[in-house]
Amino acid sequence: MKKLVILGAGTGGTIMANVMRRKLDSKEWSITIIDQTVEHIYQPGLLFLPFSLYGYDGPEAVKKPRKQFFPTGVDFVNSEIKLIDHKNKRVETGGAGSFEYDFLIIALGVDISYADIPGMTEGKNIFSFYQLEGALQLQRALSYMESGRLVLNIAEMPIKCPVAPIEFVYLADYFFQLKGIRDRIEIVLSTPLGGVFTKPIAASVFSKYLEEKNIHTEVNFAIGEVDHENKVMKSYDGHEIPYDVLVSIPPNLGPDVIDESGLGTGSGFAVVDEHTLRSTRAEGVYVLGDVANVHTSKAGSVTHFMSEIVTANLMDEIQGKAPSCLYDGHSNCFIESGYHKAFLIDFNYDTEPLPGSFPLAGVGPFKLLKETRINHMGKMAFRNIYWNRMLKGKDVAPFGLVEANMSTSGKQMELLEKT
Repeated sequence: MKKLVILGAGTGGTIMANVMRRKLDSKEWSITIIDQTVEHIYQPGLLFLPFSLYGYDGPEAVKKPRKQFFPTGVDFVNSEIKLIDHKNKRVETGGAGSFEYDFLIIALGVDISYADIPGMTEGKNIFSFYQLEGALQLQRALSYMESGRLVLNIAEMPIKCPVAPIEFVYLADYFFQLKGIRDRIEIVLSTPLGGVFTKPIAASVFSKYLEEKNIHTEVNFAIGEVDHENKVMKSYDGHEIPYDVLVSIPPNLGPDVIDESGLGTGSGFAVVDEHTLRSTRAEGVYVLGDVANVHTSKAGSVTHFMSEIVTANLMDEIQGKAPSCLYDGHSNCFIESGYHKAFLIDFNYDTEPLPGSFPLAGVGPFKLLKETRINHMGKMAFRNIYWNRMLKGKDVAPFGLVEANMSTSGKQMELLEKT
């Protein structure tokens, strides 16, 4: 029997387990998925937990057992992955033995690393919402905050969901407005980038709303250390930013096993062909999700779009053909702005986010780079879509309106000629 092994049971791994089980004859192919944790976290919900907004009050709003989303005929192994021996096509685990494979899918994601910032782990008023426990700790801290300086800092890029920091400060403004104490809270967004977002047209739009909400931005701030006793962040060039509560987004790194297995960049990101998503370091290995070193957002939508490309190319290889499906870096994301409104962006490797209508030109119903209530409704509806359709590898939009590669329909493409 031939063997497909999937490393990581998050969004990407779960989607691929479902899709490939439908694609491959169970009499000819076994499918094994390996992960060291047994709970699946709906990561977009972590943004709302610190503010207890929109029904996200506790862990039950974002957490479910992983096994609930695996189809019959997929074996789940709960174990740490110690080594990917790609020369011998074998995966070594920490306690469950070794697993040989004919094809391997890597979807291990990334994690935050406080240890890379001196002083970051030593203070009490330092939090991150990128993990469940941190989001819940921050929820408690913000519930008691009555005045002072709330600072969100991005240590370095890339990070998971690069618009999440902007969403966080937008929602912080909304949260403290609801509490009636916004005039007593100073909100600061600090970033190592030259602007609040990597794409200029979108950055201009988001910056305008930050100014309107009286949210201060500190750009080109390369954090060097945290003086937790005096509650001050210090940059490498000597600039200081004081805080009362620090919301940190530490460096995002891939797992050590990627580099230790000779598949990575040195920061745990797997080196792949950015179009086929096939590893450039090993035969029979595909990578999707945050752990891939592609030059687009590390976001759930990207993982979903990648899954379609990986599926097509993996099936090509299984049938003895060369991979024929090429990914264009498509990403889209709703950006919550508070007050039951949100933005939406849709872009790829070559085309930055532009204004327009999505997914249908002139019809929408969603508006690109515009703050609307229907965009917010789309964001709120996504949790149900995620649990019941996306993880199962099914279309998340009716009639296949949203494809893996980006459509230019509805976008004001003429703006690119002016930039």
